[in-house]
Amino acid sequence: MSSTAATTSPHEEHADATAWLAVAAGTLGALMATLDVSIVNSSLPTIQGEIGASGTEGTWLATAYLVAEIVIIPLSGWLERVFGLRTFLLAAVTLFIGFSMVCGFSNSLPMMIIGRVGQGFTGGALIPTAQTIIATRLPRSQQPIGSALFGSTAILGPVVGPITGGWLTENVSWHYAFFLNLPIGIALIALLLVGMPHQKARLDQLLQADWLGILGLMFGLGGLTVVLEEGEREQWFSSPTIIWLTIMSAAGFLCLFAGQYLAKRPVIRLSLLRDRQFGSVVMMATAVGMAIYGTSYTIPQFLAAISGYNSLQSGMIVLLSGVPIILMMPFTPWLIRSLDIRAAVAFGLSVLAISAWLETDLTPLSTGGAFVDSQLMRGVGSIFAMMFLNQAAIRSVSRELASDAAGLLNGARNLGGSLALAGIAVVQDQRLWLHSRRIEESMSANNVGVQDYMAGQAQALGGYPSAYRALEGSIQTQALTMTYIDLFWLLSVGILFVIPLVLFLRPLPKGGEPVAMH
Repeated sequence: MSSTAATTSPHEEHADATAWLAVAAGTLGALMATLDVSIVNSSLPTIQGEIGASGTEGTWLATAYLVAEIVIIPLSGWLERVFGLRTFLLAAVTLFIGFSMVCGFSNSLPMMIIGRVGQGFTGGALIPTAQTIIATRLPRSQQPIGSALFGSTAILGPVVGPITGGWLTENVSWHYAFFLNLPIGIALIALLLVGMPHQKARLDQLLQADWLGILGLMFGLGGLTVVLEEGEREQWFSSPTIIWLTIMSAAGFLCLFAGQYLAKRPVIRLSLLRDRQFGSVVMMATAVGMAIYGTSYTIPQFLAAISGYNSLQSGMIVLLSGVPIILMMPFTPWLIRSLDIRAAVAFGLSVLAISAWLETDLTPLSTGGAFVDSQLMRGVGSIFAMMFLNQAAIRSVSRELASDAAGLLNGARNLGGSLALAGIAVVQDQRLWLHSRRIEESMSANNVGVQDYMAGQAQALGGYPSAYRALEGSIQTQALTMTYIDLFWLLSVGILFVIPLVLFLRPLPKGGEPVAMH
């Protein structure tokens, strides 16, 4: 997982207490980072109202974090080598706490986005480094235990986030969804100081960095996400801003590709995608990221806008998908040794697709109960898909390239989430307008039934102005419900589209131990 030398002997059977403290630090850091991906989802309506953001602008609060994570995750291995693992993690945690405070004190959308981008850059570094700690501080015989602990936090973080943010919003204040990181961060710093040895920095490697690739990642992915987020609102290429952002994104990707040939060690080894199995795994991981992050964002929004749920109630529904994850996590090493990887991944993806399909029969009267079955199924699908895809990815490459594979896989999953959130904003704008117009067109003013209905409403509500306002509200509710149905349908079809790629996967070695990777 990392070029950092292992600190345990290959013959050592049991790690000492300081090694487990280091693992605990890595796991806690990964939990804090993944938790903050979705901690704003259920409390988003409240936050939007207080900072003056619209519904589509609100997606930036989640997207900004994911995009920053996508950029930093592939850089983490290099930054570990430059600064030393403990120094790098201490700096990342300290900055993460600082940016969390910026979010907590935010009173405007730009200030919140700056804080979220900073959280993503620093929190994203805590995810792959947790696996580095497991690989370097635990003997091989105990690495599956560390991997199971880490895997549970990595998958549960986005699930637990909405209910944590929802409870704090309803019982204290949404600000404390970010202030929560202060005590957690202090505990993490203490664990790092006790459990991690100091390593000498190698600042000379700054000169050997793939700066073309680094800049390409920042401008390419950043520009692309802004174009997807703002394109609909800015009328796409009729806007000079969108045109320039597109040019910036294209130039960024050109720099990224140039770095593949000019840099001694590219920041991302895109050549790995030429491997049939690894390329397939990356595409499937992108689809899984779209499903996990897309649904954890969309469900709370539906429950708040249509069902009238508060932040805590929405978070409890999202949390349901974590129940099967917790129950199944202890059995994942046995499942990985016993099941054919192609069947397991196909099963996981199919369950994810079905769970999204179940949500296409929503109505304006739907409540959280309509999501119970689909959320439980989503938890089962997530654990089968991601745990087996992790194993397939690491088995696809040599040991020396494992950290590069981990960076690409993590980046692909987060990219899927970012694309899902950006796509949701675009689809929501377009389909809400379309469904509203179609409903209005079906209600002719000359229709006797419509006239009788409006007369009855006017009599009940005290006049025609109130009746028309009530009708407009009903149309918007119906159109918004249909829009959410479209979103779940698209997620379902997107997952089904990548299922045939399981045919490119190779079986795992029989009786082999699960490898450490996220």
